[in-house]
Amino acid sequence: MPSKQCWHAAQMEEIKAEKKKRGETRTSLFHPVTAHRKDPEDAKIVLQRLIVIARLPQHLADRTELGAHYDKLHFQLSKQFVRDHMTGLLLIYPSCLLCIVESSREVLTSVLKDMQQQPGCTFLEAPKVMFLAHNPQSRLFQQWSYKIVTTDQRIWNYGAKGLEEDEESTETLVCTVLAALKKLGEYTETHRMALPGSALDKTPELIVSQNVLFKLLARDDLMTTQQHLLMYNSPLNISMDFGQAVRSNNLNSV
Repeated sequence: MPSKQCWHAAQMEEIKAEKKKRGETRTSLFHPVTAHRKDPEDAKIVLQRLIVIARLPQHLADRTELGAHYDKLHFQLSKQFVRDHMTGLLLIYPSCLLCIVESSREVLTSVLKDMQQQPGCTFLEAPKVMFLAHNPQSRLFQQWSYKIVTTDQRIWNYGAKGLEEDEESTETLVCTVLAALKKLGEYTETHRMALPGSALDKTPELIVSQNVLFKLLARDDLMTTQQHLLMYNSPLNISMDFGQAVRSNNLNSV
């Protein structure tokens, strides 16, 4: 018959084993949010996807300068935010651009600030935030790249087909762009293409219509990058009497 000391020791071992098991399976509230990510590195950050559209200034003769500028910015941010991997795609059309950035909020904010700090509209005119996704399930693109879209790549009609000018809403136009980008992301993943530009060369029908982007740029219900940054940095004014929270009145001056 085991002694009392042996029985006590056995009980302590069971308790320790149970605590160890609980410790291994214990999780924070943040863990379920990131556990479904395909890339283990993405589980370390709160991934966000930013889509910006803008007009190109008429004095921009060489569009490769714009691509080189954002390649340089990507390199600088990769040094500044070592763990916040930045991926995305910059589509440079003859008269506008479509920019998709996937990374942490800090990286996205840095990109928006760069768009605001360009003196004399060097590269962009009237940039607007078309879409912002918090915690997307996966990245659309696995690297950062840019693509010069030429006039012979069906940039006018795709995406606008079947849409009547007076009936299409901003939501419909945004969904058109998102659907095209999703198809492009799926195509590059299925065909194992590192750079989406190669996919667009082979399947130009996946290119988002420049006409759709022009229509979105004309919509007042899309926030400018300046308004977005101001709202992000503006503190909440909390009224203790009514239990309401409103943004700072500074937004009215934008």
